[in-house]
Amino acid sequence: MAVLNKIRQRSVFLIIIIALALFSFVLADLFRNGGAISQKAENAIASINGKDIDRTEFAKKVELASRSFGGGTSSIQAVNYVWNQEVKETVFEEQFEELGIIAGEDQVNQLLEESLATNPTFQNEAGVFDKAKMKEYVANVKATSKEAYQQWLDFEVNVSKGAKEQIYLNMIKAGVGATLKEGELQYRMENDNVDIKYVQLPFSAIEDAKVEVSDAEIKSYIDKHASQYKAEPSRSIRYVLFNEVASKEDENQVKSEIASLLEDKVEFNAATKGTDSVLGFKNTDNAKEFVNQHSAIKFDDSFKFKKDLPSTVADTLYNLQIGSVYGPYKDGDYIKISKIVAQKQMSDSVQASHILVSWEGLGTARDTKRTKEEAKVLADSILKVTKADKTKFATLAKEFSADNSNKDKGGDLGYFTPGTMVTEFNNYCFENKTGDQGVVETQFGYHVISIEDQKNEQKTIQLATVAQKIEPSEKTINNIFTETTKFQISAKDKDFEEVAKGNELTVRPVNNIKELDENIPGLGARRSIVQWAFNEESKVGDIKRFDIPEGYAVVQLTAKADKGVMAVADASPVVKPILLKQKKAEMLKSKMSGSSLDAIAQGQGQTVKVASALNMKTPTISGAGTEPKVVGTAFALEAGKISTPIVGNNGVYVIEVTKKTPASGLDNYMSYASQLSKAQAGAVSTKVFEALKEAAEIEDRRSKFY
Repeated sequence: MAVLNKIRQRSVFLIIIIALALFSFVLADLFRNGGAISQKAENAIASINGKDIDRTEFAKKVELASRSFGGGTSSIQAVNYVWNQEVKETVFEEQFEELGIIAGEDQVNQLLEESLATNPTFQNEAGVFDKAKMKEYVANVKATSKEAYQQWLDFEVNVSKGAKEQIYLNMIKAGVGATLKEGELQYRMENDNVDIKYVQLPFSAIEDAKVEVSDAEIKSYIDKHASQYKAEPSRSIRYVLFNEVASKEDENQVKSEIASLLEDKVEFNAATKGTDSVLGFKNTDNAKEFVNQHSAIKFDDSFKFKKDLPSTVADTLYNLQIGSVYGPYKDGDYIKISKIVAQKQMSDSVQASHILVSWEGLGTARDTKRTKEEAKVLADSILKVTKADKTKFATLAKEFSADNSNKDKGGDLGYFTPGTMVTEFNNYCFENKTGDQGVVETQFGYHVISIEDQKNEQKTIQLATVAQKIEPSEKTINNIFTETTKFQISAKDKDFEEVAKGNELTVRPVNNIKELDENIPGLGARRSIVQWAFNEESKVGDIKRFDIPEGYAVVQLTAKADKGVMAVADASPVVKPILLKQKKAEMLKSKMSGSSLDAIAQGQGQTVKVASALNMKTPTISGAGTEPKVVGTAFALEAGKISTPIVGNNGVYVIEVTKKTPASGLDNYMSYASQLSKAQAGAVSTKVFEALKEAAEIEDRRSKFY
């Protein structure tokens, strides 16, 4: 009680202390996160020229892009797509505002019409875009669907932005062009010719091993050309894989379990309190039901040619009698037992023609308004006519078939193998004879089918196969996890490479991973590993285990590189060949001495070669390759003169001009000037965006959220 009284007496003091503690906690959190300004920044996925890109809105666009692209696109690909759209929109919008560019209503309407011209919703009976149809559609969605109407408004906004972009780019294109003089130059480059004799000493004449390029020389070259060797932040890792694969013991267990299905057995029946005799796979009368009850792969009722059977057991299975059983046997990741259910003769390919009769509601219907019942009546009528007179099949196909890919060929589908067509169509063609005609219904409509030809009739078999996948047992999975954990602990205390070697594991290095990469060679899309490697708290030498579908990957961070100039090791694969070529060029130039080409060639064990009709547009020398410097020198050299050594793409050359043939010239070079203007205007869109993007101040924080 005394303690409680003291607390009550000092209650005001305690409240003040608690308040101060809470206040300091809030302040500490603000300082730790950079304050209120940082909180605002955390809600922005990027900043482009001072404009924040809200991450919530960005995420919505990414989700929309992912849905529109379908399942074949990864999340990071959708992120990059939306990012490019955001950057483009932002940098262009700044230009529009600065220049006062607006899109007029007429221009927007024109672009709307162009965008929707092929959409049937906005076409009249003649298949032509109808403004009234568009207005009717807008009025309808406005009245019935708030979401659909908002999508339409967003579409109009995007069209308006496209109109402004068109105006902006057209203004730039108006200032891009070529003069008649440039047109004449283009003509000369294409049509002026020169003939030469030359001696070439190829770079390959000197082995790379005989030329030394030091790291210091590579570093010096990088420093002199720093703008060409910029480096984005990167990380390097190495990893080992622990795959959860089934052991031999697991495989034998599956084999034992599936073998037990072969024979009859007696099982206790809880309902009758007695025992029942259960037929095994060998003696069952209903193989299909047995397979569907016991197999990981459901019963397949198709007939197989020998070539379609597992190669390791094809001969055995193909030659079994009906009712015979074979197995257990291994086929890929499965243990199987197979029973021959039936066999028959079947062609390995069929040629057929068809007339597809569709009805309203099917994807093949297009403009037809007929019902399914009417389609069936029409198909039966066509069949009746073609059975009476086969020569009318092609004419009727052209008139009635909904399959545009072959209606003009009389409905001819050519030859196809079993399983190529949908099941109902396939079964009719392979179960009937040449000359037969009939009507079959599929998901595409009613098909009037005519079997034109059947080839290579041979025996096929129908198999009932019970299959169980070979998978790691719980014991195996636990053992693999234990091995992974032991390695992870050991690698933290010892050298990663040595521990892996001691455990007979392969270490796989991955260098220069970029911040927004998602694929790790050998592992596939593993964004979580990239994010960990770029986490500020991850240090060089750190090790982490990652769950992957195949098991585990134990990863070590081996290097960090910040934004700047490429390191020697990273730039070496590009820079070293350049320096090798430079050094070889000096060595080869020193060997090229002599007063004539013959003397130079003889001194180096080479021959004098000839190249005719060279031009500067396509500076390719027969026997030497593309050599613009050599051809350019030839045009600047007087006939009969010998050049000094020229360093080309593929070697060092000395040339002599034997003949110059100037083109006759044109009265007007407008056509060439126009071609140049068109080519330059065509590149405007891409080059302008790249220039604006390069000039923009962009703070990209995508990697923190994706």
